[in-house]
Amino acid sequence: MKSVVNTDQAPAAIGPYSQAIKAGGFLFVSGQIPVDPATGAVVSGGVAAQTKQVLENITAILKSQNLTLENVVKTSVFLADMNDFQTVNQVYGEYFSQAAPARGCVQVARLPKDVSVEIEAIAYL
Repeated sequence: MKSVVNTDQAPAAIGPYSQAIKAGGFLFVSGQIPVDPATGAVVSGGVAAQTKQVLENITAILKSQNLTLENVVKTSVFLADMNDFQTVNQVYGEYFSQAAPARGCVQVARLPKDVSVEIEAIAYL
């Protein structure tokens, strides 16, 4: 059995997908981009500010299910430019410290709304 997760504390989906799906003891959080849920606009301030907003969006989706970042077991990070890897790592490390989840990180040709970073996550319930 699966159920759709939706919260107004994170940006609405910009396509035919859900913010997250709960299934089989896990929460699968769709890739989040640095959109401010209050304004619907991409945040300014460079890749550090964008990474922070992405992680805040993920946190809001988790919180809607009474979960925290500590429940996250895997993330996938997509970067528009691998030269941003160190900056993204620095901000990411502020959110995931001691028991950081497994992670993949790749550079992609382009991201929605031409943002610098997108992150998806899998958390256990």
